Amino acid sequence: MSLCLASWLPLPVTDTQLKHNIIPTYSLQKSNNSNNSRINQQVKCAVSTQISDNHATDQSRRSANYQPSIWSYDFLQSLQIRYADDKYRNRAEKLEEEVRCMINNEDAEMLTILELIDDIQRLGLGHRFHKDIKRALDRIVSWDNGHEFEVKAEEKLHVTALRFRLLRQHGYLVSQDVFEAFMDDEGKFKKYVESDVKGMLSLYDASFLAFVGENIMDEALTFCRTHLNEVKSMVNPALSELVSHALELPLHRRMVRLEARWYIEARSERKHVNGLLELAKLDFNVVQSQLQSDLKDMSRWWTEIDLARKLNFARDRLMECFFWTVGMVPNPQFNQCRQELTKVAAFITTIDDIYDVYATLDELECFTNAVQRWDLKAVDGLPDYMKLCFMALYNTVNEMAYDSLKQYGENVIPYITKAWGDLCKAFLQEAKWCYNKYTPTFEEYLENGWRSVSGTVFLVHAYFLLSQNITKEALESLDKQHNLMRYSSIIFRLCNDLATSTAELERGETASSILCYMRETSVSEEVAREHIRTLIDETWMKMNKDVVVDDGHPFAEPFVETAINLARIAHCTYQYGDGHGAPDGRAKQSVFSLIIEPISLMESQQL
Repeated sequence: MSLCLASWLPLPVTDTQLKHNIIPTYSLQKSNNSNNSRINQQVKCAVSTQISDNHATDQSRRSANYQPSIWSYDFLQSLQIRYADDKYRNRAEKLEEEVRCMINNEDAEMLTILELIDDIQRLGLGHRFHKDIKRALDRIVSWDNGHEFEVKAEEKLHVTALRFRLLRQHGYLVSQDVFEAFMDDEGKFKKYVESDVKGMLSLYDASFLAFVGENIMDEALTFCRTHLNEVKSMVNPALSELVSHALELPLHRRMVRLEARWYIEARSERKHVNGLLELAKLDFNVVQSQLQSDLKDMSRWWTEIDLARKLNFARDRLMECFFWTVGMVPNPQFNQCRQELTKVAAFITTIDDIYDVYATLDELECFTNAVQRWDLKAVDGLPDYMKLCFMALYNTVNEMAYDSLKQYGENVIPYITKAWGDLCKAFLQEAKWCYNKYTPTFEEYLENGWRSVSGTVFLVHAYFLLSQNITKEALESLDKQHNLMRYSSIIFRLCNDLATSTAELERGETASSILCYMRETSVSEEVAREHIRTLIDETWMKMNKDVVVDDGHPFAEPFVETAINLARIAHCTYQYGDGHGAPDGRAKQSVFSLIIEPISLMESQQL
């Protein structure tokens, strides 16, 4: 579907204008391409032809009284990038080759390779050994395909569970029946398993890779959660720390880079620093330096675009937006994707606040119409603050589309603008519910809510930023909002609601999954919250199956992992409150440890 730039890109516009976010005043050139006809439709705002800034006085507008950003421009620009020198990269590359020899050792025992793969991933090194891990897992499948693998009796549960988890995580279809050997005739786990804490911990982690309807995995989760809680204070400190960490939030749902920081420090406390751990520390600091450089670029962009100052009713959350994208796309080679998604996140945050706390319903009708038309002519009917926001969004998104056309020869504008139009339509529906004091049914709310949470906008952008080979099947799945996008967005929405519903009710909003379920079923808030947590678990199981089943999706691995990571960063951000809208000390510490503070190296590692 490659086509000429002139058939869809607004003209005239230059590379210089795009590069420096200069907002030109131009009209869209007409196109004969049916995919683009929606961009040029001349649909007048049904509410009014002109809305002045006097339409609603500042006194009549709502305010959420959001706290200002705790990360100033000067602070971000002052960050010292300490680990960008070649000497650190060269040392890391040498250590990488040593680890590569270990993982490719065909004479090593299965448990040794499985634990090495697990350590590599948890230490944040998966991006260095992706092909090696795949080859090692292929060997493991071939080793025991149709055969009982040899392992010590006391390690059998640990090995079986670790193998199950790693294979499912990487898309291999493994049956839950491998755990039947540890169960009695009544379908319960045998008594001796209770004393195998290491095995139970591995089984607990594996249970979060379950599919819907897998009764053995359901029993495993209940069994392990109960007994791990009982014994966590009775085992050695290192194992106790691992158990408590897993019970707090399972490994499969943790943000990759933040887990790497925690695991590196947990391993360091054991006083034994081997080549793998040294590599993990160097890699973390080298990647952190790249993140700091990217963050500085984003800080300059955000300051130049000036929306935070012009639209000061909205949340100024550039750092939190950048942190979110590191959660979605943690691998260092995708830095351009992270930068563009940071822009997407910043616009989503600002536009969300326009709909939630500031604009009148008339204004929102016109703004939604402008975004759906993707037409600068619609700007004439908007108040000045909306003009600024729309034109900044318009130029930024068109620049992204222009880059995709140059690089891949694909016209992505219809897919991206549809995602933004659908998001604003969902925002508008929530605004109407609020203005009309209407509480929707739970089904109504969730059907709109998984769209309004913005996950599909992130993922549509991410697909074009990550994909080296854009396929017709994938484009059709994007257009139809494939289940991978839907499931990760549902998890995002429900995690968000668990953290933000109280504050939203205080400022007059009438819809959240918790409130809708309470009113529909006449249950308490705690019962409603427990129902939401159960829905999150069920949705994870559905997404697990879509990732593993061969015909489940048409997407390449980087996009699939990004969809899963969207759900992970939602858990991370909303686990203890609204870490995006109202970040507290815990949220600040997460940002600090991931982006600001490097890991201390011993003198011998300082080079």
